[in-house]
Amino acid sequence: MQTVIVDGLAFPEGVRWRNGALYFSDMHSHQVLRWEDGRLEVLAHIPGKPSGLGFTADGALLVASQHDRSVYRVDLAAPGSGAELHADLSGVASWHLNDMITDAEGNAYVGNFGSGAPPGEPIAPAALARVGADGAVTVAADELFFPNGMAFSADGRTLTVAETRSEPGRLTQFDVAEDGSLSNRRVLVEFASEWPDGIAIDRNGDFWVASPFSDEVLRVTADGEIAERVAVTAPYAVAIGGDPDGDGGSDLFVASAETWLPEEAAVRRSGRIVRIDGVVS
Repeated sequence: MQTVIVDGLAFPEGVRWRNGALYFSDMHSHQVLRWEDGRLEVLAHIPGKPSGLGFTADGALLVASQHDRSVYRVDLAAPGSGAELHADLSGVASWHLNDMITDAEGNAYVGNFGSGAPPGEPIAPAALARVGADGAVTVAADELFFPNGMAFSADGRTLTVAETRSEPGRLTQFDVAEDGSLSNRRVLVEFASEWPDGIAIDRNGDFWVASPFSDEVLRVTADGEIAERVAVTAPYAVAIGGDPDGDGGSDLFVASAETWLPEEAAVRRSGRIVRIDGVVS
């Protein structure tokens, strides 16, 4: 069953389930929000447009700010108190920041567009940045075509990255070393015509892949097979959650919007968060 739990958003992105709550960015409203037990709370205002989210080891929220190519830290113990600069990625990111994921130690991996080429035109490859827990920025991988949604395996030793604008779109995997460096790059799956956007991994090791332009979320197995297609209007980001006591669960949370164009999205406010119960068995 699909249930709309939040609507009237401009463009939701970066959904994350943590400790019984759903966190997400409303990009074109410049807000980061938390939904918990039906209550919606604004946590921070990010002028440069918030996108990907993650968490530090001590439980603070990290936010990728698109236009100023920076990551900010938000103290969840004092929501609304402002956002503190955590890292400046302008030396690595060649265009606006995109999605982000953090590991158990609070190290972040952050993608960017590569260039400003619109859909239909060739886009420049981008570097994937790694931001250490101390804020130090390095290049984790390069030559990625619009690195977007990311997911760690349960043991944290494999990182999967959606390359939205490679031709064709694909999920690319890396081995993750103890020091956080990436190696052994390989392709898990290439898609026919779908553009993979946000992704999430469930407890079975399957990937849930938002495919906004085919109006569906795909379930891709650990072997790279498309095993299921769930019809959802214009999904851009996904998270697995629903466990009130932890970070796991059986439900799929989907961020969708009728348009990705900033000016239209801010006016139409068609963005919403959909909860699909019991997709993970």
